[in-house]
Amino acid sequence: MPTKDTIANLFAEWNAALATGDPRVVADLYANDAVLLPTVSNQVRTNRAQIVDYFEHFLENKPQGKIQNSYINILDENTAIDTGVYVFTLAASGQQVEARYTYVYELRDGKWMIVNHHSSAMPEAK
Repeated sequence: MPTKDTIANLFAEWNAALATGDPRVVADLYANDAVLLPTVSNQVRTNRAQIVDYFEHFLENKPQGKIQNSYINILDENTAIDTGVYVFTLAASGQQVEARYTYVYELRDGKWMIVNHHSSAMPEAK
């Protein structure tokens, strides 16, 4: 069974992929059949080309995420969910975006892959 630390570290890998500025590096963390419900787009992304397209635009903002709250559930030896709240600092503008997130991970061919990622900006301003 994976540990909660193992699953928590997957976000650090994803955040490091964002820092590369390369949408393909980020998309490599998603399964080929992954579903992405992104923070700053109304379009549901359901294949690699669409996920790359989203990150081509999102990465222009030079985002870096920081988790505020994380709740990890290990479902079985091959599946885990990380859900919570994160804040993105968009270095290009200095803007911060607080959002809720859910990542569903599956272990495929020995590698943890994102199979579902939902991120939505908080509906209520602080």
